[in-house]
Amino acid sequence: MAESTDLENLLAAFRKFAIHGDTKATGKELNGKNWAKLCKDCKIIDGKNVTGTDVDIVFSKVKQKTSRVITYEEFQRALEELAPKRFKGQSKDEALESIFKLVEGREPTNVGVTKVTKTAAVDRLTDASRYTGSHKGRFDESGRGKGREGREELVENTGYVGAYKNAGTYDTKVKPEK
Repeated sequence: MAESTDLENLLAAFRKFAIHGDTKATGKELNGKNWAKLCKDCKIIDGKNVTGTDVDIVFSKVKQKTSRVITYEEFQRALEELAPKRFKGQSKDEALESIFKLVEGREPTNVGVTKVTKTAAVDRLTDASRYTGSHKGRFDESGRGKGREGREELVENTGYVGAYKNAGTYDTKVKPEK
């Protein structure tokens, strides 16, 4: 009973990786990119015994000559090929069971795929307080964008020149109050 549950978990993991990143995928075939992702996410690739190149070679071995994808049966054969290489000190059956345990119930990870860069150069380029010229007018004092007001020249029909500092003071200078 335990073996059938293990194989169901293995099949579930195969299907999750098979449909990852492809909206048209049926979950019955796994492409080379997703096979490499499965091996990386499930820690089959350890960098010493099994590398990305090994994974690609095994994929090419188990797939049919004209095909670009592998089925679930070919997937199991590929794991059988990688098991002794990944777990060198174990017998073939123990290694196969260990590699199945690595894959069972796993799903593709998206965490840490894109990392935010925080370097001095990026900080300097994105610091709105240091902008000069016409770009300076696109942001308020806190560094937030002004939106359309900051991008477009909005016309004010006041009769004054655009950057005139004493706009609106004509009446107080010419007609002093009595």
